[in-house]
Amino acid sequence: MSALAFSPTPRPAEVLEPTPDVMRRAMGAFPSGVTVVTAVHDDEPVGFTCQSFASLSLEPPLVLFCATREGRAWARIRSAEAFCVNVLAEEQVDLCQRFGSRTGLRFEGLDWTAPHGAPALPGAVLRVHATLETVHVAGDHDIAIGRVQGLELDAAPPLVFHRGRFGLDAPKAGFAHWGEQDFWS
Repeated sequence: MSALAFSPTPRPAEVLEPTPDVMRRAMGAFPSGVTVVTAVHDDEPVGFTCQSFASLSLEPPLVLFCATREGRAWARIRSAEAFCVNVLAEEQVDLCQRFGSRTGLRFEGLDWTAPHGAPALPGAVLRVHATLETVHVAGDHDIAIGRVQGLELDAAPPLVFHRGRFGLDAPKAGFAHWGEQDFWS
């Protein structure tokens, strides 16, 4: 089956006001990987789920991620010497939810290592070990830029988040409709 088989029938798109709710839903049309950013602060592991992660530069090797400035975990990671971006595998939805929750012990029962000073989570597709180079303020988030110190790569398929669900095969049914206009047109 071709990729075109999944495309909706073309029709004129409605231009929507970029409210926070509309932005969240619209940006959900862009599939992203799911990561957990980790560090050690005051001898305790800390981490949070993060979808905004990208490679920034090959020379020098730089990556970036975005974190809400209100996040308690981000405040602690920002003051740590090193961090690790753990790109989750498709069967690690539980880790995504664990580190995305405001409650619970995120590292309880996890057998993690710290080869470069920050927790590397078991089963991750990719672990990017880095040190924080700079932070830029952008809206309600910080853009953190890190210099890559080491990489660990696995062959497992990645966890993908798309249109409010995990995986690319999520059905359209149940997604937002505003008035008579289908949001995904």
